Amino acid sequence: MSTFASVPASALTVGIDVGGTSIRACVVDETGEVLDSVQAPTPHSARALEDALDRAVRELAGRHPVSAVGLAVAGFVTPDLTTVRFAPHLPWKNVPVARDLRERLGLPVVLEHDANAAAWAEHRFGAAAGGRNVVLVAIGTGIGAALLIDGTLYRGSHGVAPELGHLQVVPNGRPCPCGKRGCWERYCSGTALVDTAIELLAADPTRSTVLAREVVSDPGSLTGRRIASAARDGDPLALRTMEEFAQWLGLGLAMVGDVYDPDLVVVAGGVSGSAPLFLDRARDVYASRATGSGNRPLARIRETQLGESAQRVGAATMARDALLHL
Repeated sequence: MSTFASVPASALTVGIDVGGTSIRACVVDETGEVLDSVQAPTPHSARALEDALDRAVRELAGRHPVSAVGLAVAGFVTPDLTTVRFAPHLPWKNVPVARDLRERLGLPVVLEHDANAAAWAEHRFGAAAGGRNVVLVAIGTGIGAALLIDGTLYRGSHGVAPELGHLQVVPNGRPCPCGKRGCWERYCSGTALVDTAIELLAADPTRSTVLAREVVSDPGSLTGRRIASAARDGDPLALRTMEEFAQWLGLGLAMVGDVYDPDLVVVAGGVSGSAPLFLDRARDVYASRATGSGNRPLARIRETQLGESAQRVGAATMARDALLHL
């Protein structure tokens, strides 16, 4: 039996995006509004990370009457939302993080995969509202994904589904940190933008554009954000890179559509901020490559409405939902 008292639906909760670089925590109300936030670098040891999370929650709790905590983690979380099985950029492996933090804070704590948390926030307050079967594709350094079936998150038998970013789209293609080659995220992510630009320049070293000269003079300066900025300025190399990205996004979404047949796809993550550069083209590719195109309804493809706060808002909302079911 729970030792925590029941709370009203209007309770304030804390949502934390536990990333490999930074911890971003915020206080969220029942409408999904972010009321306050703090940020800190992510420590490299498990004990230091839990200390940092403790400090972030206590700082926010010192200013607001918070009732529970939700953590959004880029990694495998057990179906009971208590334990991190594995997180490639965090020092947790089979660690009961929810229990450990609950004991330290004296508050209920739930865990969730970061893409699932983002999908839940978009479902409750954003671009996925009203969708029945929804796929969220979070494009950043790699690709995270989530699936809502009739408004319920699908996690698979062991809490790791759906790993769409690691669908193989190119046999023996670019190597992926997961150990495979040719994964979708190696062609459709912020990291992929850099790889594509370098490959295009290598194939045609006579290209003389601002971006090409920057790459030649300082290859380490090239980032996905820089490519997007150059594309907005009309740089030919950057525009060609974004075109390749749009092609891979559309092709991948066609595969996803063939498997799940969603009525709505939400494109989220850091790269989604540059959606005007690629999303219309990706929609066209998706429509042309989906099986039975022209003879079946296709999913609507929308941009995130909550942006980079989606993971924190979703984690906080899940913590509130858990409180209401104690």
